[in-house]
Amino acid sequence: MSASRLLARLFRYQAWANDDMLRALAALDPGRHAEERQLGLRLMNHCLVVNQIFAAHLAGRSHGFAADNTPDTPAPEALRRELAAVDRWYLDYAEAATPDLLAQPLPFTFTDGDPGFMSHEDILAHVVTHNGYHRGEAGRLLRQANDRAPLRGELPWDTYAVHLHRAEPERRRQGRAAP
Repeated sequence: MSASRLLARLFRYQAWANDDMLRALAALDPGRHAEERQLGLRLMNHCLVVNQIFAAHLAGRSHGFAADNTPDTPAPEALRRELAAVDRWYLDYAEAATPDLLAQPLPFTFTDGDPGFMSHEDILAHVVTHNGYHRGEAGRLLRQANDRAPLRGELPWDTYAVHLHRAEPERRRQGRAAP
């Protein structure tokens, strides 16, 4: 499998997992689970901002951020829409990326002013792993909230294997023909 094909699969997974996490966070009761809800939304907003920053680096344009999060936290549905849009941008970028583009080094500046230097492929891998790390933190907050007061609905099951088997149910047949 080519790097661009694998990265595209990972960005499809990321879009699915980000959407599932935001759905779960939005369902938290703002009264009973105020702290977990706010912290989870802040984590996902941080992912959005970092995704937007690195998308701007890849596109060769200014991102306009002075930090890796915004002072205000968007409402869950607005955050969900914005994250879905940037996830779509990454998926399109990964699907169109050539091996030469992926290997191309890219100098940039972090929001703290420090210089950075990564290949396009490194940046794409960073975005996927960065989102997974923070979804894990948000998932822990959901579990803590559920331990204190049971939640309505199902908690996210954020793994690549779960995504693959839900997106491609024929995988459950393990390569055998359908009956």
